Amino acid sequence: MMATLAGPESPRTGATRSDRGGNIVTTINRSQITGRGICRGTQVPEALLHERDHRARWHGIPILLRRLHEASHPNSDLSRAHAVLKEMSPLLSMEAMSLVTEDRKFAQEATFPNTYTFDLFGGVDLLLEMLMRPTLSTQKKKPKMNDDLIKDCLSVLYNCCICTEGVTKSLAARDDFVLFLFTLMTNKKTFLQTATLIEDILGVKKDMIQLEGIPNLAGLVQSFDQQQLANFCRILSVTISEPDLGHDDKHTLLAKNALQRKNSGPSQAEINQVTLLGIPGFIERLCKLATRKVSEATDTSNFLQELEDWYAWLDNALVLDALIQINGSEAEQSSTESSDESALAASPLRHRLPRSMKVVHEIMYKVEVLYVLCVMLMGRQRNQVHRMLAEYRLIPGLNNLFDKLIWRKYTSSSHVLHAQNQHCDCSPEISFKIQFLRLLQSFSDHHENKYLLLNTQELNELSAISLKANIPEVEALVNTDRSLVCDGKKGLLTRLLTVMKREPPDSSFRFWQARAVESFLRGATSYADQVFLLKRGLLEHILFCIIDSGCKSRDVLQSYFDLLGELMKFNIDAFQRFDRYVNTEEKFQVFLTQINSSLVDSNMLVRCIVLSLDRFESQSEDVKVVETLSQCHLLSHLARVENRLAFLFRLINIINVQTLTQENVSCLNTSLVILMLARRHGRLAWYLGALREKEYTERYPGCLLNNFHQLLCFWQRHYLNKDKDSTCLENSSCIPFSYWKETVSVLLDEDRTSPYAIVSYIDQAYMELEQHFLED
Repeated sequence: MMATLAGPESPRTGATRSDRGGNIVTTINRSQITGRGICRGTQVPEALLHERDHRARWHGIPILLRRLHEASHPNSDLSRAHAVLKEMSPLLSMEAMSLVTEDRKFAQEATFPNTYTFDLFGGVDLLLEMLMRPTLSTQKKKPKMNDDLIKDCLSVLYNCCICTEGVTKSLAARDDFVLFLFTLMTNKKTFLQTATLIEDILGVKKDMIQLEGIPNLAGLVQSFDQQQLANFCRILSVTISEPDLGHDDKHTLLAKNALQRKNSGPSQAEINQVTLLGIPGFIERLCKLATRKVSEATDTSNFLQELEDWYAWLDNALVLDALIQINGSEAEQSSTESSDESALAASPLRHRLPRSMKVVHEIMYKVEVLYVLCVMLMGRQRNQVHRMLAEYRLIPGLNNLFDKLIWRKYTSSSHVLHAQNQHCDCSPEISFKIQFLRLLQSFSDHHENKYLLLNTQELNELSAISLKANIPEVEALVNTDRSLVCDGKKGLLTRLLTVMKREPPDSSFRFWQARAVESFLRGATSYADQVFLLKRGLLEHILFCIIDSGCKSRDVLQSYFDLLGELMKFNIDAFQRFDRYVNTEEKFQVFLTQINSSLVDSNMLVRCIVLSLDRFESQSEDVKVVETLSQCHLLSHLARVENRLAFLFRLINIINVQTLTQENVSCLNTSLVILMLARRHGRLAWYLGALREKEYTERYPGCLLNNFHQLLCFWQRHYLNKDKDSTCLENSSCIPFSYWKETVSVLLDEDRTSPYAIVSYIDQAYMELEQHFLED
């Protein structure tokens, strides 16, 4: 009987089997070899490793690992160990490169035997032991590894992480190793390799790391130069972002509320945000990074020197894509090459790079900086972050970059849309634009600092609009510090409107552009803000996109419906302009079809029209309003009670408690707006009776009203404990939140004799009012 070792193709469980010659073959599993570090792997006789190596296609890796282990004992000459690691390293990096250069689908299906063999025979454990040995030594004179050996150890570990399943998770489970990696970031020579490995590890770590647990975090961050800080933002983005719940049942409001009740205190992401805010100068440096001009960036020679490190660690796919695009093109070279350029030319890449890559470099790290600022703006410390961003002139700085860097050219937009807390994995330029628009949206949303997006002349224009309309200026406009607003001929909001109107019809940038502009209008409705945008042709542009452009994207259409609602709400001028554009029955029917094709997307616009109609009907002394009411297609359509009732029926019917999300809960609030206005005019009982009649006509008695009853029970539980959400409802509708609460209580009255209680309209036989979803 001949005992032999199995190769990488063998299963990971120990077993005894027969080979083709009938000999008994003993397979050795991972636990048998690695056990405690590499010790069990070294117990395998070297002769046996030699004998099995060729047949198993190990390429000498187990033998090299034996030698690495022998050469890395405490007090040994680590230059021998480094030589062995260098001999082994190309075998592993070759597989890692194939992963980032080959087709992604192919790469996912491929196997990486060299990396697997390295890990199987304890290579990962051995490198961890070598790296961390100085921290574990009790000697007064600590053993020290040279920087090149540390870099090579980290590079091999990174290759193992991206090629071999499970390595990253096993490293992430070692809290001591994760914290140790942060200490390596103080060394500029090993910074890039360390940053890459940390980013990969934190991406799979089960529990979010506590930034306050990192030794001397403030000192570490303050020691970074500007580029290191930008790269460090890649790591920080993982530590301050709430985990993405995805699109399964955990994404529902019901599940979110249950999770919030379970975890009543601040999340670890929020705690980490507070930790970062406590680091002196942190936000100021990020603002400088975000607004730094390209001409002030690292000179070309330094950029080329860093490129090989990028190749190994940055977003590999992004860097390689950029290199491939310029392959074969003429590089803009100076008459004499620098030594760095010569070194690059001699590298395996063999690419000459144009100086325009410097711009890509600048863009790539600005993406990370803007992402971190955006997340901080959405956290619990929002007001503090806002004050700092205003003080450090982030908005004027971005305005100065707009034409030359942010929107310097049209970029193809075949990319997918990304959720609010997702990183964009598309090209640097596209990612940068999306992150910029996200930042503007977060900055403006329900905050008085939104007027910093304008310049002094534009602020004066808002004041003139208010004066002409004989209405007071809004307090936020009056309080705006004019030394902090945009410079130049146009403010940032105006520049955004300009590129928005030029955007091709199929561009998904339209979604983020519309969201950013809409956020400027959110909050208490400002007539001057609306007119400012109306004068710049925004309403006509939106209607063109909805009616004439042929846009099919539901996301883009939803963003335009929401923006149109904010732009037109309570504004008689906007309704007049709407009627001038939608001047034929055919156009109006196309518009209605777009609204009705997805009420979840358009319900905010429906709410705006209903609210505006109610206000206009109370202004019977205003000739302009009376004329518009009689002539406007849109107002006339919603003035007919049967059309409002049809919308109400559909709004209640398309949602239920189990499917409520942040996206569709607006349908519930729009249905409430219709009923609140009906109650105000003494018609609530008539609407409830009409809903009951509709149920019987559709032959499912009780279903609609039982569903609505459950939705309102959930509404009470959800909104009565959320001050921010309730304030948003009050501001957007101009209906006091007390009236919202009162109307819901009236509708949920258990008295079956009340003409305003839902239960009065459900026959006893069809009552289904058990509220299991409200139980903890």
